Amino acid sequence: MKTKGLILILLLIAGQYTKAQDLDISGFARSYEGVLFNTGDFGIVQQTLNLNFEKRGNKVAFKTNPMVYLYDADSLHFNMRELYLDLYFDNFDIRIGKQQVVWGKADGVFITDIVSPLNLTEFLLPDFDEIRTGVIATKVNYYFGNSTLEAILIPVFTPTEKPNSGSIWHIQPDFPVTPSWDFSRETIMPSLESSEVFLKYTALTSAIDFEFMGAYTWDDNPTLHLQKEFGVDPSTQQPILTGLNITPEHHRLAIGGGSFSTEIKGVILRGEAAYYNGKYFLTEDPLQPDGNIQKDYLHYLVGLDFNLGPVKVSSQFIQQTILDYDANILNEKTENTMTVMARVDMFRETLHLELFSYIGLTNEDALIRPKITYDLDDSFSILLGSNIFAGEEKGRFGQYGDNSMAYVKFKYNF
Repeated sequence: MKTKGLILILLLIAGQYTKAQDLDISGFARSYEGVLFNTGDFGIVQQTLNLNFEKRGNKVAFKTNPMVYLYDADSLHFNMRELYLDLYFDNFDIRIGKQQVVWGKADGVFITDIVSPLNLTEFLLPDFDEIRTGVIATKVNYYFGNSTLEAILIPVFTPTEKPNSGSIWHIQPDFPVTPSWDFSRETIMPSLESSEVFLKYTALTSAIDFEFMGAYTWDDNPTLHLQKEFGVDPSTQQPILTGLNITPEHHRLAIGGGSFSTEIKGVILRGEAAYYNGKYFLTEDPLQPDGNIQKDYLHYLVGLDFNLGPVKVSSQFIQQTILDYDANILNEKTENTMTVMARVDMFRETLHLELFSYIGLTNEDALIRPKITYDLDDSFSILLGSNIFAGEEKGRFGQYGDNSMAYVKFKYNF
């Protein structure tokens, strides 16, 4: 109750302050409920208030974006998504503070879009402008001709946010024995030495738009280092696993890549790729004492966007492949996925029909997301949709087969 009261007081103070300072205010209020197909239980009950406070001058601008989620009846979550200051100069600008950074050309897939970590507490279901987590960073954009050079320094590491153990999105890892956990090496203390650095060059030409990027960063997902203890089976006199200690630890990654898009006779061709140097993978190789092995890793896609009459269509082929593969690695050497999106706008663009699907080609599973949106006016909309998980249980999407649901969203923009 104290937290709720404090948040309400802060929002009231912010509202009075904006009147005095003549700030621009925008945002939305949303009610979002989803019902699971298999049980009829509510998989999500969420009320959201999103606020944007902005003030822009000739040389300086400011933005803050507080967001409040109310889950069920009284589980209140406050998130300051962005809070930054912009400084404008003749050929460059600087952004300082908590911010979200979007890179790359992919839709619904994160390849070079790695600056802002992800909030996966609801898997991939939130809107993509909400699934990214803001990072405290200094970003400099330098402009010359049709090109931009972007440099980002992040002094405070932010990992991927995972669902808690009570969530329907939490998948309990399968270990042969009940493990003990040591989290002493999971936290990365802020320092200049532990900072993350990102660089991107962007060029916009009449024929093609392209980007090159590089990063010296931390893996947003920790490596699980395993320490095994063995005993002797008294009946067979064979060694057996008797204990398992797991130590999560984030490791450095050097990443290079790029993306492009171009139009060919009305069809948009897109591509994006990233090369990861020295990523850790779990292995069954007994010669690896901590159960992990380092390998380079390639993640890329090609996509097409085009129109079929009134229907807008987008399709992507995505591949993740481990280079110099070892047969003992638990991950597949190559994992192939497709995405397909089809959208049509009707009745003077007040009714929107859309289907977006992830199709796991390697694991034969899928996430199918049909939705219908009706705009009553410019500010209020109603959305009906489904999240349908299908296919093999071992797959990225099929493992959530029990979480298929229908949902409704009421949204007011202001």
